[in-house]
Formats: sequence, structure tokens, C-alpha cells
Amino acid sequence: MSNGSCISIVVPVYNSEGSLPLLAERLSHVLQPRHQLGELILVNDGSGDGSWEVIEHLSARYSWIRGINLMRNYGQHNALLCGIRAAAFPIVVTMDDDLQNPPEEIPALLSELQQGYDVVYGTPQHQAHGVLRDLASTITKWVLQGAMGAETARNVSAFRAFRTQVRNAFEAYGGPYVSIDVLLTWGTKRFSSVIVRNDPRKIGVSNYTVAKLVVHAMNMMTGFSTVPLQVASLIGFVFTLFGFAVLLYVLGRYWLQGTAPPGFPFIASLLAIFSGAQLFALGIIGEYLARIHFRMMDRPTYAVREASSLETAMDNLTQSNYGTD
Repeated sequence: MSNGSCISIVVPVYNSEGSLPLLAERLSHVLQPRHQLGELILVNDGSGDGSWEVIEHLSARYSWIRGINLMRNYGQHNALLCGIRAAAFPIVVTMDDDLQNPPEEIPALLSELQQGYDVVYGTPQHQAHGVLRDLASTITKWVLQGAMGAETARNVSAFRAFRTQVRNAFEAYGGPYVSIDVLLTWGTKRFSSVIVRNDPRKIGVSNYTVAKLVVHAMNMMTGFSTVPLQVASLIGFVFTLFGFAVLLYVLGRYWLQGTAPPGFPFIASLLAIFSGAQLFALGIIGEYLARIHFRMMDRPTYAVREASSLETAMDNLTQSNYGTD
């Protein structure tokens, strides 16, 4: 098998003991006949079920499966970063553990990648999670577009293929807040996407709630972009102009009519507006200070408890020629 034609598949795992054996079987059927599947890296992100035991069983059964068990739940993107850094082959494919990303669509991503791109996303043809979940996903992609500075942000998904050498751009990143999609833009601007099938989840329930999407969007806004600070500055500027306009109104009325605007309600309304604007700006600044605080603490992005098939991993790292097209 030629290392140049092999790929590393990275899957973050959370409470998916039922779907992992089927995922491994389908990947083997799709990629092994083409001599493309170099390794499957399953990163257990603090699952509360028997996912790690299933991973250990699979890695003992298949020489091309590696398992990494994290100390606790760090989040999907942190687990992905761990697996990406462990990848040993020239191309990395990331996908979910619930089989909503069909393994049969991987060749379509690889084919598009060979057209000269560095990153290719598999954009779901149809995807429905309910009104709130879809709205949260839309907002997250809008935020991601601002953080990435790329039009491709509207097509991002967890199903992606990219050249392993792109990770050189973020190999030293150690912050606790991770967005793989933003980190990929640190290494390249050559993005593309293809329409892929998205299957309904048949085993288990989704672990990505509306609240988690909102938190992820907030982390991206304040962790990888200065847009919120610019918005706060704009709001301050707008309300300063509004304050001058109110002052001119008060002075003009006094000069023309000899009386000031009546009463407490007018003053109270102005105080409420300006106090709200100040608190909004201070809240945004506080979010950035909190992230500086966490960075100064050297809080780890993830911590590994144990790994399976370590000898296979070292053999792959020794034999691979990752970093070349």
C-alpha cells in the first residue's frame, strides 16, 4: 500500500457505542478496496457509555484503527484537534460518529481535493434538526464567516477533507477554545465544498443542542475575531452622536421656547439608553479579558488518559510521508 494514497480519518466520539462498529465496517468496505484507508483515529471525548470499551475492541480487531481516550469531555473541536495532530498520512478526513456523514461520500471529497484545493467540505444536501437548531446553525455559520473571512464558511460542516500539511499553521496553538474551521484558515485560503448526502441519525440522539451551538458561536466571536470589539466601538460612537443630538435639542428648545424638555421620564430614558450601551460594551471587553485570563493560565486544549494501538501509531508515523502532495 502506498502511503501517498492513504488517508487518516479522525472521528470525535461521544456516547456512540452503538454506531462505532457499523462505522468501521462501512469505512472498510468503501476505502480498503481502493487502498485509501490508512488509519481510523477514534477520539473518545469523555463518553459516559461504553464507547471506549468498543474502541479498544475495534482497535484490537483491526490493525488500522487507533483509539485515544481523553481525560474528560473537552468538546468536539478539541477532540478533533487531538486526532488531527495524531494523524500520520497526507490527507485527513473528519466526520461525525453518528453515521449522518455517509462514508460512501468520502471519495467525492477526495476527488474535489485533487483539483488543487487544500480543504474541501461536504455540505449536506438536506439537513433538518428543527427550527431552533437550524436557526442556531445558521447564526453559527454567519459568525464563522466573520471569523474565517471566507465565503466558504456558509458551506462548512463536520464532514471535511484537507491536506495534513495545513496543520503546520496551528501546530503550536494551545488555547482552550478551539474552532477547527478557523484554524484551517491560518494555513490556507484554498477552500471548496461539494454537495453530499446527509443520512438521518438512526442510533442514539444528537449531543449538539441549541445551547451548545450558541456557546460555540460566542467562543468563535471572542476567541478568533475582533468584530465584537468593533461593534462595541460603533455602538459607543453612535450613542455619542445621539447624546450630542439630544444636547442640541435641549439647548435649541431652551433658546427658542425658553423652557427645557419636561421632566423625569425624559432624563430616565436617556440614562437607561446610555447605561445599557456602556454595560454592553463592558460585557464584550470582559469576554476578551476572560479569554486572556484563560490563556495566561495555560489551560490545556485537551489531555489524553490513554491510547490504544500505540505500536501501530508509531509504525504509521515512521512510514508515512505526510506533508507532501
